[in-house]
Amino acid sequence: MDSIKRRNFLKNAALGSVATVIATSTQAKMVTPSEVEGPFYPITPQKDKDADLTKVDGKDGVAKGEIIVISGQVFDQHGNVVEDVTIDLWQANSFGRYHHPHDNSDAPIDENFQSWAILQSGKQGRFKFKTVMPGAYPLGASQQRTPHIHVKVGKLGYESLLTQMYFPNHPLNEKDGLFKRKSKEEQKMMTAKKLSKDGNQYRFNFVIERV
Repeated sequence: MDSIKRRNFLKNAALGSVATVIATSTQAKMVTPSEVEGPFYPITPQKDKDADLTKVDGKDGVAKGEIIVISGQVFDQHGNVVEDVTIDLWQANSFGRYHHPHDNSDAPIDENFQSWAILQSGKQGRFKFKTVMPGAYPLGASQQRTPHIHVKVGKLGYESLLTQMYFPNHPLNEKDGLFKRKSKEEQKMMTAKKLSKDGNQYRFNFVIERV
């Protein structure tokens, strides 16, 4: 490579590096909106908290309801993937009942539903878990909460996130008090994306704030 070509190559490389820095700096992501914890965080000791909530260790049965698989990644506000994040999640069973002593609804308990999991984001911040579509649970005689999954996301050096994951096009979304309080952008960030029209695969990404 002669000197002129080399100078042009280095100049273009430098310009490319600057462009990359500028592009990266402008790709800041909105942090996943927070939400209230709710009244039913698990308090009963439970050894089985793995990524398959459709089965309980030591039992032969399978949880009732529509089985779904949710996968995604964890990012920071600058778009960087975040590995080794603790993802603590819990939800109602397919009947809308929490496996919790303070849930006194008439909906049945599903003894084959794990109800609670604690995961770690792995390579490239990825995670995946198998569960059932949560049922709506009653708020009173005439109201129900739309189906959702509660999640706590945390890692040293990052702001802890407490949020809820919703599901697309559910008719109760537009009637749910907590969901309606969010802006359209916030609702979009808090709603899982269905990956195929007829399938059971969903995607949900978390964005947490590095401190």
